[in-house]
Amino acid sequence: MTPHDRLFIPGPVEVSAKTLAAFAQPMMGHRGPDFKELYARIQPRLQELFGTRQPVFLSTSSAWGVMEAALRNLVRRRVLCCMCGAFSDKWLDVARRCGKEAEALQVEWGNPIEAAALEARLAGGDFDAVTLIHNETSTGVMNPLAEICEVARKFPEVALIVDSVSSFSAMPIPMDSLGIDLLLTGSQKALALPPGFSLFSVSEKAFARAEQVADRGFYFDFLEFRKNAEGDMTPTTPSIGHIHALESQLDNFFAEGLANRYARHVRTNALVHEWVRTRGFDFFAPEGYRSVTLTCVKNNREIDVAGLMKNLCEKHHLVIDGGYGKIKGKTFRLSNMGDETEETVGHLLRCLDDCL
Repeated sequence: MTPHDRLFIPGPVEVSAKTLAAFAQPMMGHRGPDFKELYARIQPRLQELFGTRQPVFLSTSSAWGVMEAALRNLVRRRVLCCMCGAFSDKWLDVARRCGKEAEALQVEWGNPIEAAALEARLAGGDFDAVTLIHNETSTGVMNPLAEICEVARKFPEVALIVDSVSSFSAMPIPMDSLGIDLLLTGSQKALALPPGFSLFSVSEKAFARAEQVADRGFYFDFLEFRKNAEGDMTPTTPSIGHIHALESQLDNFFAEGLANRYARHVRTNALVHEWVRTRGFDFFAPEGYRSVTLTCVKNNREIDVAGLMKNLCEKHHLVIDGGYGKIKGKTFRLSNMGDETEETVGHLLRCLDDCL
């Protein structure tokens, strides 16, 4: 039997056998009592993860579905898109395709969004929404969320939309106390679930905004999500397997303890950082703004990244990422998110040494 190629890319990440077994449980009717019980059962723990008293909604879509939904539900006049990498840059295009007036707060890839720059743009009163990716997966930059939220709170007419796709559940993101109006994430990153599912929560301010916005559509209408959640259901047919797998992972998270889970991500991330420093590489993201779930390594040694990836997979059945978009080959990315431990990350780093 061919050995399994283990994923250390920044999504989709490795999914455990336990989680896959939960995903494969028998089907149930999504309008019946068993599903409603499942839906209600996971809500308190999801609310704790989100740091919110609001309901947490389950969307059978990738996170981009909810990103587009945020624009359709929350932008009345003009949206400011904070752009610092491939995924945050895409927000501007998506906003305009949705027929919204959109402008960019753009910085060079590898740099973070600065709170002062955001405040300067919002001070003119031109915007009623802001999009921010907390952890820019393409560059390994973690934006200063607390500082940005502090600025956003000065502008109560502005809805703050935060993508936490590659940071959620690896570190605390207290939605309510930070004042986030929409917090979204995807299944295939630190949650360590199969791809194709997303989770999000919406503030009361955001619900009030959605009530004032026409052309929200149906599939991603926040008001439809809220109405159905009152009966412990989703607006449309959900991926029941994902919800079973999510419950299994929630069991794991809370058995480990959230504080312990967050600390484990810090430790495994530190192992990768130490490897980068001692092997003569550099970081693409600056000190103080580096992700805790993945590391974007600058290829200052000018190695053959494609060759490294090939050797690593052929010899050790491990898969890493060779850089994204315009920095492909100029960087490579190593993930420590999800269920990874010091043991598994240490094994990856030893195998990298062997292939280098």
